[in-house]
Amino acid sequence: MSFKPRPHTAATTEKFAVDTSESERRTIESRHKELLPYGRAMNEVTLVSWNVNGVRAIEKKGFLKWLRETAPDILCLQETKAHPDQLSPALLSPEDYTSYWDYAERKGYSGVAIYTRRQPLRVARGFGVERFDTEGRVLVATYPEFTLLNVYFPNGKRDDERLQYKLDFYDAFLDYIVGLRQKGERLIICGDVNTAHTEIDLSNPRDNENTSGFLAVERAWMDRLMAHGFVDTFRLFNAKGDNYTWWDMRTRARDRNVGWRLDYFFASDNLVDSISGAGILPDVMGSDHCPVSLTLTT
Repeated sequence: MSFKPRPHTAATTEKFAVDTSESERRTIESRHKELLPYGRAMNEVTLVSWNVNGVRAIEKKGFLKWLRETAPDILCLQETKAHPDQLSPALLSPEDYTSYWDYAERKGYSGVAIYTRRQPLRVARGFGVERFDTEGRVLVATYPEFTLLNVYFPNGKRDDERLQYKLDFYDAFLDYIVGLRQKGERLIICGDVNTAHTEIDLSNPRDNENTSGFLAVERAWMDRLMAHGFVDTFRLFNAKGDNYTWWDMRTRARDRNVGWRLDYFFASDNLVDSISGAGILPDVMGSDHCPVSLTLTT
């Protein structure tokens, strides 16, 4: 069953997910050209994506200080595990940022958020498939230069039913973004994909061939994503192994850098010429994942 993406509801329950007028759109585009945060180039946009494994937990570990010091133009979080009414004012409204949230019907589960210094033209929760949108996994933010999709893809490790749910999500999401791309949109897709694409994207590929997260069928979906014109931006700049974004905390795998690269920035091929950098930030602690970054020159 499909339906229109749900409008975002902020902590104040005010609706915001509406299209701007043409005059408002021109004003926003003009303001974006004038932005010059923290000495960066006027035409540079920095994005960071991070699975925080609980935004309330990460707040206690210095998240807001890190945000002030790092100061990305746009920060995307996954696995926030909270409804807005459970969050502190400091988390909802950090200085210089507006935040947007999608969250599961079940509290303490899933969830994504966007903190942005740049005013979007529109933000929507979900991508129009109720079966998936009830888990709060997608925010779609439209900016003058691109459309950003912040996604927490399902994990398939629990059982066969959840694996099938993950694969169904993959297929429905791919159909959705291919449709956007066919309309000429310039797309950025970021988040925890919950799959390592190739053998250099995890420490022990042969030992994990039968583990969800490195199954042939999951990796084949990533091949299909790229065949439809989407680019793994990190691999534009780094073709080496031993670059991971998730480590098993129970085995202290991070100390030994025994990990998986599960977190990505993908971009549609019509945006590639604007990409000036992409990276992994393994020294940022607080979660079992580390952040990943993307820099655009627009």
